[in-house]
Amino acid sequence: MAEEVKEKLLEAEEVRQRIGKLKASVDEMAAYIGIEDRRRRLAELEGQQASADFWNDQAKAKDVIARTNAERAYVVPFDALLKCVDDAGVMLELAEMEEGPAQQAALADTLAECAKADDYFSKLRLQSLLGGKFDACNVFVKLHAGQGGTEACDWVTMLYRMYQRYAEGQGWKIEEYDQQPGEEAGLKDVYFRIEGPYAYGLMKAERGIHRLVRISPFDANKRRQTSFASVETVAEINDDIEVEIKDEDLRVDTYRSGGAGGQHVNKTDSAVRLTHLPTGIVVACQKERSQHMNKEKAMNMLKAQLYEYYEDQKKAEMDRFYGAKSANGWGSQIRSYVFCPYTQVKDLRTDYETSDVDGVMDGHLQPFVEAWLQQQATKKTA
Repeated sequence: MAEEVKEKLLEAEEVRQRIGKLKASVDEMAAYIGIEDRRRRLAELEGQQASADFWNDQAKAKDVIARTNAERAYVVPFDALLKCVDDAGVMLELAEMEEGPAQQAALADTLAECAKADDYFSKLRLQSLLGGKFDACNVFVKLHAGQGGTEACDWVTMLYRMYQRYAEGQGWKIEEYDQQPGEEAGLKDVYFRIEGPYAYGLMKAERGIHRLVRISPFDANKRRQTSFASVETVAEINDDIEVEIKDEDLRVDTYRSGGAGGQHVNKTDSAVRLTHLPTGIVVACQKERSQHMNKEKAMNMLKAQLYEYYEDQKKAEMDRFYGAKSANGWGSQIRSYVFCPYTQVKDLRTDYETSDVDGVMDGHLQPFVEAWLQQQATKKTA
């Protein structure tokens, strides 16, 4: 009987030690992310939203909302983590008052609460890796078919669906701006915007060339094909960041947007394509029925891409003195998706891989994103 009691006490002691480690981790995380400063900023931002004239300046209001969501993305999971750890402590105290099977059941419930705390801690750990200047911003994404013909266009469609599923899992909203269909199937290009906390911080891990290997559904001989598609990501920058766009440097083309036929067909040239002549950057938007609204959205996307372009120019100039980085182009794919003769998705930057191809194509990208962010954080520390 004494040995049985001793065994139960040891089990309770193990749970107590786990809770103690969680409490220590909470204290470290609170200091690392500056939780009290974030609480203060969140309260100030929520106070601004409560003012009667908040929506008088819509651009400023959207910026405040984005900053509020960014702070809330830290505060909410931290508070949930804190509550889980406190609840686990109370549950352990109650478990120690029980005996026999009742105590075992209570200890199991306590461990389940600890597991919930671990999940919240993992989310906060990921948030802590997102400290870039624009990581909290929304993101513009462009998918472009590369080598592979019709197969590559179909690959763009598959990637688009994958990112839609990923965005849904993150609670983000996707807004398509423009798409160019392939000659036979799929999409040559698709532009879209993702709105949500830390959308750019996470999606920047996807920037680069994605390679597909599979048996082509478009080949009657069922031969294996290799296709490529590029993913470009740029942060949606705030209005307080100046990017000069001269009228003489801009070519504006209008055209009839695609969409449903019949009574819903667009009878006006409402779609807008902007070409920045000095850089050759082209953006387009055909989502809205109003040409003015399409132009405004296209200008926002152009502004973001130009900012990224100028920043890349600065980095290239620095690389002349401090060493050039590897090019982000064809032949330097960041990830391979192999459907045949075996199933594997492998990130060539981090070496993270999985055989669950279907899961990845259904939007389960978080392990790849986290592995890349952790790698970047390690490089920065080094």
